[in-house]
Amino acid sequence: MSLFDKSYSSSGFSHSEAIIKQKKILNKLVKSSKDTKFGKDHNFRNINNYEDFKNNVPIRDYEGFRGYIKKIKNGEKDITWRNKPLYLAKTSGTTSGTKFIPITKESLQNHINSAKHLLYDYFKKKKKIKPFLGKVMFLSGSPSLDEENGIKIGRLSGIVNHHKPVFLKNKSLPSKKINQIENWEKKIDKIVEETLGQDLRIIGGIPPWIQMYFDVLIEKTGKKISEIFPNLELLCHGGVNFQPYKSNLFNSIGKEIDTLETFPASEGFFAYQDDLDSDDLLLQVNSGIFFEFIELNNLNNENPKRISIDEIKLNTNYAILITSNAGLWSYDIGDTIKFTNINPLKIKVSGRTKQYISAFGEHVIVDEVERSLKKTCEKFNEVEIVEFTVGPRIMNQKSRSHHEWFIEFKSQPFNFKDFENELDFNMKKLNIYYKDLRKDKILSRLKITKAKKKSFINFMKSIGKLGGQNKVPRLSNNIKLIEKIKKLS
Repeated sequence: MSLFDKSYSSSGFSHSEAIIKQKKILNKLVKSSKDTKFGKDHNFRNINNYEDFKNNVPIRDYEGFRGYIKKIKNGEKDITWRNKPLYLAKTSGTTSGTKFIPITKESLQNHINSAKHLLYDYFKKKKKIKPFLGKVMFLSGSPSLDEENGIKIGRLSGIVNHHKPVFLKNKSLPSKKINQIENWEKKIDKIVEETLGQDLRIIGGIPPWIQMYFDVLIEKTGKKISEIFPNLELLCHGGVNFQPYKSNLFNSIGKEIDTLETFPASEGFFAYQDDLDSDDLLLQVNSGIFFEFIELNNLNNENPKRISIDEIKLNTNYAILITSNAGLWSYDIGDTIKFTNINPLKIKVSGRTKQYISAFGEHVIVDEVERSLKKTCEKFNEVEIVEFTVGPRIMNQKSRSHHEWFIEFKSQPFNFKDFENELDFNMKKLNIYYKDLRKDKILSRLKITKAKKKSFINFMKSIGKLGGQNKVPRLSNNIKLIEKIKKLS
């Protein structure tokens, strides 16, 4: 295989070209799996087009696949894909406990090649090789793997550590020995020790964990990150919206550097930012994944309408389903997106299907709270935020119920009341249901509770999810999460 496998590139595809690519992928996936247990259970031999596919393959989340995954985990072959997967990516689910997502020989290429093309497109557009001449570090989970019935099991970030591109192998940090440390705080301390004095030029990971690394570096040296790593030029991020962390990260660095957003998950690498001047993401329509979409407002209907990329509309919130060469079929990954461009197909991640607030019928989603906070912080530019979460505080007295924003500030607003008012105003602008509930005095103005330093780190540590691919839930439809975090403060 060449350094950059062009067959995985999605750059420059028109909408009509993307439609053709997606139809071919679906046909190939179905044909390849007709003799698997899943294929036999769902009449694959008689599926000739997308309509046939929808009529025979229902929407499933992990719970719907659990029986098939159990057979795979027990070592059975030809269950949802040919033979057995190479790996099972171990990940935490909010409703399903620990999940085991198959990664096959074929689907592994989606993860590897999408990451390669992210860097290749950056290099091509920047027209300079300087960022690739120094060290590269991706903060990730441990690469240590277990094995059951001939299948290796571990975190996705650890699995891909075993498949680094050739051009990164001698440039990667941290070392394998340090990367295998399970305790995240000890791991960060050791990474700091190992990286001081290195020529770090590219860093990647989930923003709060990059910030944690930066904080320890600054505490140890008393210097800004740009003084420690003067050649650091690129920060790759994913997992959460970058905007709430951007100001704090750049302040820690001491200047702005290039940033690229990615949309990876254990189930696949779905999209990445291919243009520094635009923060939307190029959908990977040519990497072994067939995409389906359901308008978010219809998701909980008994038989929601599923569409392929043929019928998508701009600026509409969709739940995203994937069918892939990992052996996942019309699988609800739990994320929501909006299309921002048609030629080529570009998206923005807008939230999670199971993260919302609708205790009073307001239907607030992650995208709305993050955009409201971003706009508010733009007006109050002294504010820097470490982390936050939002939940409904239900009170017995009339007009007392409200949304509680639990925020850990690095730098607080000069006028707290004005900051709350502006945040509430922006929420009313973005969500008409919230505006009506405020107008009718069913909800009172949102209230901000200031979290103590390291409240969120202590919470994630207490539930064994500090670092790696783990994220603090942005929204909950009750107040329980906020109360749990408060108890540990």
